[in-house]
Amino acid sequence: MVSISGWVLVSSTLPTDYWKVSTIDGTVITTATYWANLWKTCVTDSTGVSNCKDFPSMLALDGYIQACRGLMIAAVSLGFFGSIFALFGMKCTKVGGSDKAKAKIACLAGIVFILSGLCSMTGCSLYANKITTEFFDPLYVEQKYELGAALFIGWAGASLCIIGGVIFCFSISDNNKTPRMGYAYNGATSVMSSRTKYHGGEGDFKTTNPSKQFDKNAYV
Repeated sequence: MVSISGWVLVSSTLPTDYWKVSTIDGTVITTATYWANLWKTCVTDSTGVSNCKDFPSMLALDGYIQACRGLMIAAVSLGFFGSIFALFGMKCTKVGGSDKAKAKIACLAGIVFILSGLCSMTGCSLYANKITTEFFDPLYVEQKYELGAALFIGWAGASLCIIGGVIFCFSISDNNKTPRMGYAYNGATSVMSSRTKYHGGEGDFKTTNPSKQFDKNAYV
């Protein structure tokens, strides 16, 4: 649940609008709000009308935006495959083989979730570093932005993915510490007892016919 929650949060950051935000305040109300994400940049006026402009070319983008796109897409993809591996590695499912094999699959899922969290953490941190560098640069004269809500959502999702991945990795050590006892099954065996009669003085035993001593309900 921790890993899946983190993956959902990381996935939700891609379409989120407010990666960076800036406002222009008037004397009474906010006159305009500038915001941008990985795909477009927009401005919203005081009436709530937004005008957006998509980035014209992927090759003409800044390097940090292209890097953030690749890292976030990689984080979402790794989280998807980690969820599939986790499904096969959980003990409550009937697929994946023995408990030892399931523990290895769960550990693999944990590693994939950790990589997903690291990709998301790196992408959000790279974008935030660019914002803070421009904000505190006294020579930067263009529009300055602040950290948007999408970055905090991405950091939270990345942290959950890493925590869930570490928990999955501990499953292989728990399986080695508490192995299950194995029991061999040799199949059912039927035992038929027979009655004996002692004939006085002779000392011999005579085995009677089982078919005469047991009816059809005597066998299980």
